Parts: sequence; structure tokens; C-alpha cells
Amino acid sequence: MTAVPATGGTTSVDDDVLEKIAVAAARAVPGVTDLGGDAARMLNSVLDRIGLDNVGDATRGASAKVVNGGAVIDLFIVIEAGRTVPEVTEAVRAKVTEAVEAYGLRVDAVNIRVDDVALAEPPAPTA
Repeated sequence: MTAVPATGGTTSVDDDVLEKIAVAAARAVPGVTDLGGDAARMLNSVLDRIGLDNVGDATRGASAKVVNGGAVIDLFIVIEAGRTVPEVTEAVRAKVTEAVEAYGLRVDAVNIRVDDVALAEPPAPTA
């Protein structure tokens, strides 16, 4: 949780709010196909099959904490095949930083782990 300076009281922002902002920003970057590690993506596919499509999606693949007043955000992403890792990760880092700072919060680090690459699905056979 982070405290935001305020006159006449205090304002705090929970870490899960930072995670939601970061996930929404990361998903908007071209070349990012999914978020979360292998286990999180597997669990999400099971939840999708039983009709719980949105459970956990808002913060999946992100963790955030505030250290010395600045946000440190960790992301697990899946990139699209054919994209360069530095190009996608720098775009994610910039977009997440911009989104979090738009809420008046400071970002000290956005750490990104590329967990997988999404290969293009082969076309379905035609009869």
C-alpha cells in the first residue's frame, strides 16, 4: 500500500490497484498476447472453460509493492512470435509507467519476465 500526500488527511492506494493499472496498460501493448506464468495461464484456461472467464484476470501476471514511496511492479508476459523482446518489453515498461504515473504515483521499477512466446496457430485442415 502506498500513502499519497494529502492535505487534511491521508490517502492510500492498495498494491492490487497498482497491479490492475499495470495489467491494463501491459495488455494494450502490441506484441503482448497474455500475462501470467504457466500455472496462472493454465488455471485461467480451466476457469474460462467452466464459465468463470474474468476471475483473476484483472491482476494476473502482475505483482506490485511500494518501496520508499515508489512503486516496484513485476510483470510476467507472453509475447507474440516474431516480436523482439527488447522492443516489446520497453514498450510495456513505458506504457505501465505512464499509466501508473497518470494516477499521481511514482514508479521506480517495472521488472518484466517474458514467460512464453505465442506461436501462430496452424490453420485448421479443410475437408
